[in-house]
Amino acid sequence: MIEELLPDTVVAVEAYGHDEPEHATLYPEEAALVAPAVPKRRREFTVVRACARRAMEKLGVPPQPVLPGERGAPRWPAGLTGSMTHCDGYCAAALVRAADLASLGIDAEPHGPLPEGVLESVSLPGERVRLRELAGTYPAVHWDRLLFSAKESVYKAWFPLTGKWLDFSEADIEILVDPARPSGGTLRAELLVPGPLVGGERRGVLEGRWTVQGGLVATSMTVPHA
Repeated sequence: MIEELLPDTVVAVEAYGHDEPEHATLYPEEAALVAPAVPKRRREFTVVRACARRAMEKLGVPPQPVLPGERGAPRWPAGLTGSMTHCDGYCAAALVRAADLASLGIDAEPHGPLPEGVLESVSLPGERVRLRELAGTYPAVHWDRLLFSAKESVYKAWFPLTGKWLDFSEADIEILVDPARPSGGTLRAELLVPGPLVGGERRGVLEGRWTVQGGLVATSMTVPHA
């Protein structure tokens, strides 16, 4: 699911269900981080890192620990960049050589409505207007959840390039639907603060893709080089 949202240079590995895939183990320094956590958190932490290490292998990089850095962002091996996501019953990791892509972000969420009151805290007035228009045309999609996921993907692509927090109100996201396949399309995120510098160029707009399938909504954002 995630792979179809990303360029061909990106390697994506995903795991469905609640069973841990074969060889889903943690390095000692990883295990120490989640030792106090509840079993569900430990399982997701383990499985998503198993996905990440499989992606490393596919890129010819020896598997190694994936430890959280500043604000919890994963620290990747030298020469790689990537993103991870997990929700109930699904984990995924996407990695790419840093020479091929400046940054990327992925996110997956259960395809259901956001809890009451959350949309107002994570969206802009103009975004809510567009969501109502989309809901009138395509009522089968939970557009509020899709917008939330897209904002998560924007942040995951933004943070490695800036090292700064990005508030939900600082990115205005437009969701575009593929008329031939209304369960998917593209995303355009206009940053309302100075964008990251990539190769000396200020990026004020990030672009990505989205899909709804298998009870999940998934989004991606990619930042190419110049």
